[in-house]
Amino acid sequence: MLTQTRPVVQPRPFLKWAGGKSQLLPQYAEFFPSRYRRYFEPFLGGGAVFFHLQPDRSFLADINLELVNVYRCIRDEVGAVIDLLREHHLNHCADHYYAVRAQITTSDDWFSQGNHIERAARILYLNKTCFNGLYRENLKGHFNVPMGRYKNPSIYDPELLRACAKSLRRTQIEPYSFEVIPDLATPQDFVYFDPPYHPISATSKFTSYNRYTFLEAEQTRLRDVFVALSDRGVKVMLSNSDCEFIRELYAGYKMRTIYASRHINAKGDKRGKITELLITSY
Repeated sequence: MLTQTRPVVQPRPFLKWAGGKSQLLPQYAEFFPSRYRRYFEPFLGGGAVFFHLQPDRSFLADINLELVNVYRCIRDEVGAVIDLLREHHLNHCADHYYAVRAQITTSDDWFSQGNHIERAARILYLNKTCFNGLYRENLKGHFNVPMGRYKNPSIYDPELLRACAKSLRRTQIEPYSFEVIPDLATPQDFVYFDPPYHPISATSKFTSYNRYTFLEAEQTRLRDVFVALSDRGVKVMLSNSDCEFIRELYAGYKMRTIYASRHINAKGDKRGKITELLITSY
């Protein structure tokens, strides 16, 4: 009697994230360097490029402490996170969602506190059940997205989380800004920047997913880091809006036009194809 074997689950983003790159990977594929020693990604988000590349050694970072904690807990304590997500799944309803959302967790020194796993499961639960999977904080750093209208949300996937945990085992994950990368990367490394996109119109002002803004000054500092890395021979790739400001910032570097779908707008008729830029130093 033949027994059926279950297909091996491949790692992929376990979070829904604004600006995620999963759908764009086929357009990116030919532009990734074929060889590099270590992979750096300081605007981590959903980590689509990391999970696609499966680098042997990597350095992942983000200034969003909650996001860093989620990745660390998946890497180090995935079984405990899965157990808590199962409880959220069983209790899911509007009252449970808003009770979990109301838990105030922001603290400048929260890495020293002992509730990392609970915090990770909280963010994963909210991410899978909130409107459009949007991560947004108010000025106090509190998550404030309303519950989404899902009949049967996929709150957790144990096999996927375990596959992602395996991929993250050799990964350093830190709460750092992009500005530390020149101190760490060498000419043998590959750096991918996926910052909050520069707005392309007066109505597209979503420039950050937390209480920290990312405007012209931050975009310019990022360009300076890009240039510094490029001048040292580091392979650098960056995604951003297709607009005059970004084109002028990176004049002289190779630019490719990428076609993307806009998903985050609440009005269906405002979603559609737009162009983005993929900029490389090589």
